[in-house]
Amino acid sequence: MQTPSTNRAETAAKIASNPANYKVCEGCDSIVGKATAICPNCHSFRFDAEPHTVVSQAVLLGNREQRSVTADDLA
Repeated sequence: MQTPSTNRAETAAKIASNPANYKVCEGCDSIVGKATAICPNCHSFRFDAEPHTVVSQAVLLGNREQRSVTADDLA
């Protein structure tokens, strides 16, 4: 069984290897898919799709425990 931190690291590696398919929410720093119009976590509509921003945010998030509350946490 994978631990949450292992899963986060694997997800971060997947995102960092293909940053063109993702963008970073400027409201809450979440990483979302390229087609996302409104952040599912904070409802912001401003994003940074620069590949270097996506990669650096993926590395940051992949190396730490989850701190934010997501929609799944509230269900």
